[in-house]
Amino acid sequence: QVQLVESGGGLVQAGGSLRLSCAASGRTFSSYYMGWFRQTPGKEREFVAAISWSGSSTYYADAVKGRFTSSRDNAKNTVYLQMNSLKPEDTAVYYCAARQGAYRASPTDYKDWGQGTQVTVSS
Repeated sequence: QVQLVESGGGLVQAGGSLRLSCAASGRTFSSYYMGWFRQTPGKEREFVAAISWSGSSTYYADAVKGRFTSSRDNAKNTVYLQMNSLKPEDTAVYYCAARQGAYRASPTDYKDWGQGTQVTVSS
């Protein structure tokens, strides 16, 4: 079991930036993929990005490519989601999640979840 805590959400104007953090409990994550997902009322939880813990492989949803960047700091057991050029449609609760094994984009493939952090982008 791994505990995940998101932070860094807030209110920002369109075109602005935010950096989300996901702190994991201290342990080895060499075999983990970390995923970022978001959810708005009335919609299913959607894939945003993923990053391998042991390497530098990253994946992004088409809607955020070129604007969002996921990174990691293994020494701090923390992954980040840098969000630039934010749009109102990026407004959502953002979650980080972890799974063992290969990259997956479905939220059903992730075992451990944080509680989410609200991102609101105003126009």
